[in-house]
Amino acid sequence: MAAAEKPPVTGFGPLNCVVGWVDARFPLIKLWEEQWGKYIAPKNFNFWYYFGSLAAFVLVLQIVTGIFLTMNYKPDATQAFASVEYIMREVPFGWLIRYMHSTGASAFFIVVYLHMFRSLLYGSHRQPRELLWIFGVLIYLCLMGEAFFGYLLPWGQMSFWGAQVIVNLFGSVPFIGPDLSEWIRGDYVISDATLNRFFAFHVIAIPLVLIGLVAAHLTALHEVGSNNPDGVEIKKQPKDPQTGLPLDGIYSHPYYTIKDLYGVAVFLFVFAIVVFFAPEMGGYFLEANNFIPADSLKTPPHIAPVWYFTPYYSILRAIPPLFNSQFPGVAAMGAATLILFFLPWLDRSPVKSIRYRGPIYKVALTAFVVTFLLLGYLGTEPTNVWGQFGPWLGNVERATVIARIGTLIYFAFFVLMPWYSRIDKVKPEPQRLT
Repeated sequence: MAAAEKPPVTGFGPLNCVVGWVDARFPLIKLWEEQWGKYIAPKNFNFWYYFGSLAAFVLVLQIVTGIFLTMNYKPDATQAFASVEYIMREVPFGWLIRYMHSTGASAFFIVVYLHMFRSLLYGSHRQPRELLWIFGVLIYLCLMGEAFFGYLLPWGQMSFWGAQVIVNLFGSVPFIGPDLSEWIRGDYVISDATLNRFFAFHVIAIPLVLIGLVAAHLTALHEVGSNNPDGVEIKKQPKDPQTGLPLDGIYSHPYYTIKDLYGVAVFLFVFAIVVFFAPEMGGYFLEANNFIPADSLKTPPHIAPVWYFTPYYSILRAIPPLFNSQFPGVAAMGAATLILFFLPWLDRSPVKSIRYRGPIYKVALTAFVVTFLLLGYLGTEPTNVWGQFGPWLGNVERATVIARIGTLIYFAFFVLMPWYSRIDKVKPEPQRLT
């Protein structure tokens, strides 16, 4: 019996022949329909569902602008800073590409933080999406590594000394610390070897891992289906006899294609305003000290990481040293990120969406968000920004005390979640989307 032939390709206008020729040799149409065209999504996506597609868009933007930057960047300690200045001043539209890349780094973390917050709102980390959440947290950790390795490349004062501080923190790890920090640097100090090593990680190694994790994240998403603001599993609904779709499901294309394109258009409008009018964003996106060449003999008066690392930097500084070792702070900072992996099993609420959760979870989530933002602000400032309490607290700075309270609230949100999510009064979830 002859093998069944594929139906002719239609819907691509003058390109039907070309698309048909490719589809006969590669599952082009099948991939499109499985991954987007015929992917079934809930009907009630809202504002919070823009940020997943925006994260993918910014990833592409960062890869493209990064490729153009590497065409003129020189990963050499004697030429790196000058090559960045050359890109800014001599390369046609080099300033635009550099500002798009630097602004895109912050935009990436903004959309990822909002994407993760959406999960806390609607329970997108809950069963059956545990693996989807784990892939997402791995993407987040890769982004942090990518940003850290790229932070040194401009070879300015803040890049050099920020990397110096962060790498030295690894030296506090018991037994293996000195060897670990030396391996990360590739030398005894931050040097040309460190710059080359970080360049290789930033341009090749981490992006390859990141793209693989994004592919795994999307594959897992399309296997279990998207969550929605009501937390209703549409796959469990009966099928509409006319369309064959779940009663509350629709095809992603064209409905969410149009929705996501609208989100991209609004994002690009805001992004362009920042790039053209405020690329430094008051020193939060690009610090003034990073426009000064790196000088190993001159330390800036205040060293702080970029804003998207500062909540964890505050946790690090909030933990007092033990036996003149910063390891307790380093361990707390690591625990603050690793605890995210356990979120699907910490949340014991019988409902997913915040629409049907009780007041305890809503108060806890609000306290967590406010605390995270406060820790982020404190991480950008010196510890003595608000003076001292006085002798009765041992002259401990106010900012340090507030950071310690914030650290307790941060960890309490997760550690106490099995208890307060279980006792919280909830409303019954609906059978259909509202």
